[in-house]
Amino acid sequence: MQTVVLEQPGRLELAETEPPDSPLPADEALVRVQRVGVCGSDLKAYLGEMPFLSYPRILGHELGVEILEIGPNEAGLRVGDRAAVEPYLNCGHCIACRRGRTNCCSSLRVLGVHTDGGMREFIRVPSDKLHPSTQLTADQLALVETLVIGAHAIRRGAPREDDRLLVIGVGPIGLTVIASAAAIGVDIIAMDVNPARLEFAQEMPGVSHVVDARDQPLEQLAEITDGDMPTQVYDASGSAAAMNASFDTLAMGGTLVFVGLVTDDITFHDPEFHRREMTVMSSRNGTAADFRQVIDLVESSAIDTTPWITHRATPAKLINDLPTWLDPASGCLKAMMQF
Repeated sequence: MQTVVLEQPGRLELAETEPPDSPLPADEALVRVQRVGVCGSDLKAYLGEMPFLSYPRILGHELGVEILEIGPNEAGLRVGDRAAVEPYLNCGHCIACRRGRTNCCSSLRVLGVHTDGGMREFIRVPSDKLHPSTQLTADQLALVETLVIGAHAIRRGAPREDDRLLVIGVGPIGLTVIASAAAIGVDIIAMDVNPARLEFAQEMPGVSHVVDARDQPLEQLAEITDGDMPTQVYDASGSAAAMNASFDTLAMGGTLVFVGLVTDDITFHDPEFHRREMTVMSSRNGTAADFRQVIDLVESSAIDTTPWITHRATPAKLINDLPTWLDPASGCLKAMMQF
């Protein structure tokens, strides 16, 4: 079968590999990969900047698939069903799993990061990690995992209708936060250093203002909020400098959610932290409930996926095209690979 392998940082290869072994374990399904979304973690892996990833590695965790073989299962999944894949493989036994926090399992393995992912024609996955839809297209199914990141962050922050949200960093992950926030009707401010991204964000439902972070952002935020500042801030910048600065963007008594991940230390000035009595939390991956919620939102058109996919590639084309998507000038928001 065709397989895209990241042999080492900066070197992708298209290889012929053996299909998955059979027969299948009772709790697994064999699926045909129809679409693979390319995300920021894949690009970081290409650059050699992804924590927890070893080489060689088959990337790909944003998957839209068709079921080819499956045994008896509680969800009633059948051969021919199409589904999104929940790529977070959890143990089911640790304290986090026992409390329903499967997204932060103590021994979590993510497809395409800790173990080989879906940039191949066929893959075996646990049956309970398949989330079906009879309405969504293969493209939309592959977008579900991306949208889950934002949905889980919003579920963590639990904004009220009278909250005013600031989303810092409106790349693909920041846009998923905006999409889920807009679905519950809150007012959203988008902030970035990239004018093209701000222009895109301005057209998204729920976004009332955009802020260029290069031009006195605190003053802009104060003017927009009549001096109050945003009551919730979601940082998806992937920048330690932006994350450190985000503490100053928050209203008194507000909530700060770190969605983006960096390998640096994040620091804050304790007296100001206490003065505002702010809540600070992280958001990681998502749960089965988030997958179901996102599928429902897309099926009902509460989230419009039409503008998301900006680039496409076959496996052979991906080898040459992926490095070009690293350049902001490429305008790549979301690239989709299909076999």
